[in-house]
Amino acid sequence: MKINTLLFDLDGTLINTNELIIESFLHTLHWYYPDQYKREDVLPFIGPTLYDTFNSINAEKVEEMVKVYRKFNHEQHDVLVKEYETVFETVKTLKEKGFKLGIVTTKIRATVNMGLTLTKLDQFFDVVVTLDDVENAKPHPEPVLKALEQLGSKPEEAIMVGDNHHDVEAGKNAGTKTAGVAWSIKGRDYISSHNPDYLLETMSDLLPIVGVE
Repeated sequence: MKINTLLFDLDGTLINTNELIIESFLHTLHWYYPDQYKREDVLPFIGPTLYDTFNSINAEKVEEMVKVYRKFNHEQHDVLVKEYETVFETVKTLKEKGFKLGIVTTKIRATVNMGLTLTKLDQFFDVVVTLDDVENAKPHPEPVLKALEQLGSKPEEAIMVGDNHHDVEAGKNAGTKTAGVAWSIKGRDYISSHNPDYLLETMSDLLPIVGVE
């Protein structure tokens, strides 16, 4: 069946929030545990929800730690967030060619809106499914299936694109094709080891996959 729908993770896939996320984690963790965490220690925290991550560190202070993280994250957002090469042009082309486009993210809507507005990508997406909209975050299929339902698409007509194994697994669990991005902060080998159907070196690699010349 022909692909007519593209679903994207946001952070680390469409927009480069890696430095923002790393600095936000380090700020929060240094607040509670001075000098105990280094940059490499927080890389595994990229992907899961904040609640899952902080729950694994200190279950009694989860809410408090999330608030400290988000305050710093929002204050530094526009300084540290950057755009990935070919993303804007590729998404614009897909929209012009009539593809249905959605975002499926584990971030809350307020943070998502900041990133989309800053990069001017907000104009292209018909559906944005955030952590606020679901009971179960990726890799559970619920967010992907919810986006497909809102777009009026079937799983076999869609590709889920992401930088993390949560994205690949969520797509597979929902029955879509999957694409991993080689610019994942965890590395090309990391994302390819989770066996996405496609591996993108740049976002424009999506175009020939979906039949756009």
